[in-house]
Amino acid sequence: MAADAPFGPGSHLHLIDGSGFIFRAYHALPPLTRKSDGMPIGAVAGFCNMVWKMVAEERGSDAPTHLAVIFDHSSKTFRNDLYPLYKAQRPEPPEDLRPQFGLIREATRAFNLPCIEMEGYEADDIIATYACMAREMGGRVTIVSADKDLMQLVSPGVEMYDTLKAKRIGPDEVFEKFGVAPDRVVDVQSLAGDSVDNVPGAPGIGIKTAAALIQEYGDLDTLLARASEIKQPKRRETLTVFADQIRISRDLVTLKCDTPVEEPLEALEVRVSNPGMLLDFLGQMEFRTLTARIAAKFGVDAPGPAPVVAAARA
Repeated sequence: MAADAPFGPGSHLHLIDGSGFIFRAYHALPPLTRKSDGMPIGAVAGFCNMVWKMVAEERGSDAPTHLAVIFDHSSKTFRNDLYPLYKAQRPEPPEDLRPQFGLIREATRAFNLPCIEMEGYEADDIIATYACMAREMGGRVTIVSADKDLMQLVSPGVEMYDTLKAKRIGPDEVFEKFGVAPDRVVDVQSLAGDSVDNVPGAPGIGIKTAAALIQEYGDLDTLLARASEIKQPKRRETLTVFADQIRISRDLVTLKCDTPVEEPLEALEVRVSNPGMLLDFLGQMEFRTLTARIAAKFGVDAPGPAPVVAAARA
């Protein structure tokens, strides 16, 4: 087998936010079950269609040379050790989605794509680590996600892409969202907090106020050090009394660029599709329309009905 090509200038890494794809796929389609046994497969169907659309359309200078799909391993990570209430209020995944987690990982492998997750870390940290590695090695990075928490990674050589809106996310789009450049997004998030993830932030300070403060003082550390200069009494008190909570919030929202990933960038080189493996999986899922479409693309016959497989659980 040929050795993996080195990663460097001219390389283009696509990092797909697999966990984001799962929930987008689940909410985009009405409930769908496999006719043969009633297994919920709506999210799997949506995921497969999204991935196939990406794979089929990747052409020209923006096509990836390297690619991986990144997933959350579980709900508990190192951030829960820093702040036990982190994401504590999030509900459990819907009952009909849970059996689809494992199937979606199977789908990723059927597309012959690297499927990466790590215990103790969020998908965002793995994405951040690979993005930082690729940038430092002179390559380009496209993070396939619209997740605002990943916007702190946008920088020269690193952009995001929202597949739903077919929109690229660069520094201008980040500024439109947060009111600051990407390298100050963490400062704004530390102040504003995040009710969805239960990041406390500074009570009473939202995105707009946080952005105005960071623009005025330059960065979070300077703001906290000069909090006594703030004219509004309530705001001055908040930044003084809750300074430690704001710093904890910064630790929670800052993505790690040093996650101990096992796969080197070279191992993420785009692989040749395996039509048999992919069509077998799609046949087992009973995705007849997508199976026929992909079989036609490969110039092969679509397989007949496949034996039912037991669902893999996350």
